[in-house]
Amino acid sequence: MEAAQPTGGTPRTIGLTGGIASGKSTVGRLLRAVGAEVIDADEVARAVVEPGRPAYDAILAAFGREILLAPAPTGAVGSDSPPIDRAALAARVFADPAARATLNGITHPEIARESAARMAAARARGVPLIVYEATLLVENGSYLGFDGLLVVDVPEEIQVARAIARGLSRDQALARQAAQTSRASRRAAANWIIDNRGDEAQLLAAVRALYPDLLQAPIPPRASVAGPTG
Repeated sequence: MEAAQPTGGTPRTIGLTGGIASGKSTVGRLLRAVGAEVIDADEVARAVVEPGRPAYDAILAAFGREILLAPAPTGAVGSDSPPIDRAALAARVFADPAARATLNGITHPEIARESAARMAAARARGVPLIVYEATLLVENGSYLGFDGLLVVDVPEEIQVARAIARGLSRDQALARQAAQTSRASRRAAANWIIDNRGDEAQLLAAVRALYPDLLQAPIPPRASVAGPTG
């Protein structure tokens, strides 16, 4: 449920990505804390399927009301438009490529429009750095529209262990990992790589050290590595 149509310019725009359980969202949070404007594709995806948005009605028409959360009590505000159960919908489309294509066809244009609007608003405010955080930037090639790409990287076995710690079964973790592009492909597309096999204190130190470069240093060639590669 991700899409973006970014453009370069001033302020600098950076894509942020990583595989499942890599720590991408944590890096996004830390970048926000040190001054970046972070636009989270997952948050945008949640916003565009809220009741009252065009994608909401289109999803109901395609998938039926069974993908809604339990309705509110009769008479409650918004009781006739309960939110979409995003977890149930994701589980359904993950197992069905045709359903996933249908959902993507509905949501991607809306996500692109909302993302573009948020990026334009950030530029108008004169923020120093815009970071677009999304999982599928390499898979869909949209990373090429940014000034640079920051990849959060960990070995595959750490990804799986962390995903299991978050509540997935090993089979679920491996399936989601396999559905994403390879670690090697993400690393090859990166202008910066942050290694996240350590703890959050180490990650914060890495983000703080990298932030000045993200702001204004010359953009390095792809696959320039910050941290171990094994």
